[in-house]
Formats: sequence, C-alpha cells, structure tokens
Amino acid sequence: MRTGWGDRELDLPPHAVAPWAARRRERLAAAFPGERLVLPAGTYKVRSNDTDYRFRPDTAHTYFSGNQTSDAVLVIEADGSAVLYARPRSSRETDEFFRDRQYGELWAGRRPSLHEISSSLGIEVRHVDRLQDDLTSLAPPKTRVHRGISAAVDRLLPGDAGLDDDLARVASEMRLVKDEWEVGELQAACDATTLGFEDSVREWDNVLRYGERWIEGTFFRRARAMGNDIGYDSIVAGGKHATTLHWIENSGAITPGELVLLDMGVEGHNLYTADVTRTLPVDGTWTPRQRELYDVVLAAQRAGIDAVRPGAPFTAAHEAAMSVLAHALDDMGLLPVPAEQALDPDNKVYARWTLHGTSHMLGMDVHDCGRAAPEAYAKGTLAEGMVLTVEPGLYFQEDDLLVPEELRGVGIRIEDDVLVTADGARNLSDGLPRSADDIEAWMAARVPLRG
Repeated sequence: MRTGWGDRELDLPPHAVAPWAARRRERLAAAFPGERLVLPAGTYKVRSNDTDYRFRPDTAHTYFSGNQTSDAVLVIEADGSAVLYARPRSSRETDEFFRDRQYGELWAGRRPSLHEISSSLGIEVRHVDRLQDDLTSLAPPKTRVHRGISAAVDRLLPGDAGLDDDLARVASEMRLVKDEWEVGELQAACDATTLGFEDSVREWDNVLRYGERWIEGTFFRRARAMGNDIGYDSIVAGGKHATTLHWIENSGAITPGELVLLDMGVEGHNLYTADVTRTLPVDGTWTPRQRELYDVVLAAQRAGIDAVRPGAPFTAAHEAAMSVLAHALDDMGLLPVPAEQALDPDNKVYARWTLHGTSHMLGMDVHDCGRAAPEAYAKGTLAEGMVLTVEPGLYFQEDDLLVPEELRGVGIRIEDDVLVTADGARNLSDGLPRSADDIEAWMAARVPLRG
C-alpha cells in the first residue's frame, strides 16, 4: 500500500486576497505594538457520532490570513512578522494518509502542502506541530489570543480575559469598513443570491407541491454551485410562519392566496455572504390588502435606505423606517397612542408589530463585526465603505387579538444589502425587484405556465 505512488507539489498562483490580508495584519500589529497575537482557525465540529459538519474557519483568522484550512493558527509576532501554522497533507508513509477519517487523503481528499499554502497566501507557513514549541521555547512577549475558537490553543496559552477581549474587539472593528476587494466579494454574493431567488421561482410548481423545503433545497443548490455555502440557515416562511423571525424549520406548505417570506443569502468562496429578504404573493399577484401592507413596508425600507450616508448615526435607517411604520399602524387604528408618542424611546408600543432592528453590519459573518464596541457600531456613525442591511418588517401574530382577523398570521419583510458611498448609499442587491408591480412582473416571467 505504501509504495509505487507518484507525487507532486504545486506552485500555486497568489490568491487575490493575499495583499489585502498582509495590509490587514500590518494594521492589527500596529494596534498592539510589541505584542504577540494568536488567531486560530478552529477545527471540525461533531454533527453526529463520528460525522462532522463541513468545516468553516473562524472569520477573524481568515480575514487576516486568507487561510481556510482547518486546525491552522495565525501568529503575528511582536516585531510584526507573521507565521501561519497549518496542518498540511500527510505523506503516504503515514497511517494518517490511509486511515484518518478527518485528515487522511484517501478519506477526506488532498490537503495543500505547506509550500502550496505559502505560495498562495504569501506568508511563511510552518507545520502546526511546531506551534507549541515555538510559542513556549522563549520567554514570550505579552500575548493576546482570539479565544473560544480552538480549545487546544486556549489550553496552550492561558491568558488575560481583558487583553483577549480587546483583541476580539479590534479584530471586529477593523472589519467595519470594507476594502475594495471585500465590496467586490459582497457584490458577487448578492448577484449569486439573486440567481438563487430566480431559481426558486422557476421551480414554483414543485414549490406548491412540496412546500418550504423545496425552496430551501433549490436555493442551497445555487449556493453550493456558485459559492462555498449558504451564509446562514435559509428562512422559507409560508403564511403564518413569516411571523416567526428565524423560521428555519422550513417544513410547511406554500399555500395559494398567502404570502411567503424568503430570507436567504449565498456565502461566496471567500466567505463573504449576502443577506436578502423578499416577500412574495404565492399566486403571483397581490390581493388588495396584501399590496397595501407590502407597500407600507416598502415605503419604510426606502426611507431607511435614503437615511444611509456617511456621518449619519448607525441607527438612522432604523429610525426612518420605524417612523413610516408607526404612522402606518396609527392610520390602521392599531396604536393606542398617536404615532409621535409611540415613537418616543420610552414608549415604542409600535414594536409589538415591528419586532426587530432594521440594520446590522454585513461581511464575512451575516451579523458582522459582532465584537465591536457599541461606540464604534450600534452607537456610532456610518462611514464610507461600511455595508449594512436595511430590513424593516411588519408581523401580525395569528393569535394577536389587537389586530383585525384578516391581518392575523401575516408577516412581511423586505431586506437589501447597502454599501455606504461617499455621497449616500448603493444597493448591492437591487438585482431583485422590490416594488409590488415589479414583483408581479418578475414572477410572471419566471413561474412555469400551467395548462
């Protein structure tokens, strides 16, 4: 078994992310001068018994290294130099090659060599087996670890929670403003997501036959064909399921006469994800009441997008959208107080039917930059290059006795991915129609004709 094999090592071309990642490492090192920074990729997670989930590296690790292989650790030394410790392919002289279900080439496929990773990413790469000796052989400088990613690294380098939390914060805040390459990746993810929505509508006969699962599966096929995966579990919510914000069971029927809410996003090959929501009439045409409610949410979303510009508070889109929704709810006679009183931060009674914030940052994580300080994110201001969602909604629960019976069980959300530009905003996901008329025309052109 161990003899008579040919072998080759590849000189891989530089990955497009390599120069961007190098500049990011320089900025991170400058934020912590004279300190060692350790950012693991993580390892496999068990799905069931001896079956693992497909590996997806930690976002911060990949952002600063470009690496997507498992078990790797990026170390930025006190002098600013960087080494990537990686688990390369094993040779045919080892048991691992033939027998290891996680790393053996016969079981899991060919992993890149150290040379291949280095030539692709433009960084020094050493075998991960050297990590412990390299980090402990000399008196270490102050070391910060991106914790909670690798239990092995956390055990190897016990540290100061305050120092480590600060590293996580800075790593998040550096991702708030996207560079040119990242914007291109996000645009590609949005474009692939548009195709996934179109695929789903073209399968409408099977959607009506098999229900929510068919859309979930159809969209996943596009995500795997054009990207790495879905960026998050798809929400396919027919009828009353649309009033559950994170309905991911996707086990219900798609029923004529009702609406279906689709919240789905493709994660690209370099791990940037789209996050787009459309609410569609199952019949392809709106009832007058459905159109009326949809137009209210669309007006709220348009107001939110119009509020996005450099220097505006991060909350500007939310406040603009909520003003529209609160006044509409007041016009419907649902608010117990006037709209302006409901909009007071100490009141917010309208939130019974709006439920959630209008925006979050978007990037390699669907809820990106989650460890950033409030002053830099939720309580901060928008800057050119930030990418955020704008996604207001109206949700009338099926057992809500404060709304007319005809509204109960109706949920509508519209979500797009918006880039902050020098003079306002650009909608990266505008390849999908938003107006009620445009959605009807879009569905009519794609839903299979029925005899």
